[in-house]
Amino acid sequence: MHVALFVHRYPPAVGGCEAYVARLAAHLASCGDGVTVWTSTAVDLEAMWRRGFEETSAAETTSGVTIRRFAPLRFPARRYALKALSLIPVPRWQALTLPCNPVCPEMWRAAGQYDGRLDAVHAFAFPYSFVAAAGLRLARRRGVPFLLTPFLHLGDPTDPADRTRRQYTSAPLRWLLRQADRVFVQTPSEFRAVVELGVPEGRVVLQGLGVDPAECTGGNRMTARAAWGVAPDEVVFGHLANLSEEKGAVDLLRAAAVAQAAGHRFRVVLAGPDMPNFCRFWDALPDKSGITRLGRLTDAEKRDFFAGIDAFALPSRTDSFGLVLLEAWANGKPNVCYRAGGPADLIHDGEDGFLARCGDVAELARHLGRLAADPTLRQKLGETGRARVGRDFRWDDKLELVRRETSRLRPMTTSSPVGWPVPGS
Repeated sequence: MHVALFVHRYPPAVGGCEAYVARLAAHLASCGDGVTVWTSTAVDLEAMWRRGFEETSAAETTSGVTIRRFAPLRFPARRYALKALSLIPVPRWQALTLPCNPVCPEMWRAAGQYDGRLDAVHAFAFPYSFVAAAGLRLARRRGVPFLLTPFLHLGDPTDPADRTRRQYTSAPLRWLLRQADRVFVQTPSEFRAVVELGVPEGRVVLQGLGVDPAECTGGNRMTARAAWGVAPDEVVFGHLANLSEEKGAVDLLRAAAVAQAAGHRFRVVLAGPDMPNFCRFWDALPDKSGITRLGRLTDAEKRDFFAGIDAFALPSRTDSFGLVLLEAWANGKPNVCYRAGGPADLIHDGEDGFLARCGDVAELARHLGRLAADPTLRQKLGETGRARVGRDFRWDDKLELVRRETSRLRPMTTSSPVGWPVPGS
């Protein structure tokens, strides 16, 4: 079969969704399927909206995967113009004009003209609805199944007005969910949320993600610590993500300061690209001692990173799953997270890591302090996580589930499964 994958960014862009789509594309191609990736030219996230950031226009075919890249539309006052346009209360129109989108006119036009072989369209990820809407256009025009992996970020489950959840469940995104012939979700909480948003249970597939330990383990602890200027016996908490308020870098540093003021001694090592709100926090931070920043990591550096740390902290408000948590477990390291989004389902509190109430910096600090003071506890939680990786999070199982569902829908001759109403009707 031939599958078109629509995603906002694709490697060399770095990110959990981007890496997952590349892995899925490689799996499909290895099974003999044709794969075309439709994506923007953005490498840096900001390149979807502004010029002056890294992007690539290279279209290529590698290992059976064809990549088509389309330039986003960027102009002065873009955000304000799109915000005004998105106020028109028509979900399809709003899906094309949300300001966070990489608006790629050539992608939209190509979706209306493509006449090559096609058996299914699979789109990723919210809130980048323009790309998903372009994929939907292609699927409906060609009469093939439209599959969607939204990676919903559900935020703080105890806050009815949570801003993250409102953004990821807005009217145009709910509309897109209801158009899909299959919606792949990663956790039970995301499953329940999608059903509550109006998608019949029969169209929702609980998938979950995986990890390949060979890709993230085997690093050199001593090499990493020497590069960081860290003593062999110093406790290190690692954080690997886009450095931002949303991903938890700011709250982690605040909690670290509280724990250190209470007498606990450890270092925080941050890895990943800087986002503007983190840069503002960092510039105003009076005491930067005990913090090491690494920037982007190569694959080898990431293996050394996980070897060099003692525990991993991701107090994120915006993770639908958290692949880096599996990578930490694969290295035998416990996780500390907020009880929000995917990590709330993934981590078994007190068994393979700790969960703090979303936004509760004091509770987060207590967990950091407890782990910093107890190497036996760190080892116990980390080894429990490592065992779960080998048992529950194998990539072959997860990717083959997606391929099997896609193949099962192939005989469709209409745009919606037989016996179901047209999505959105």
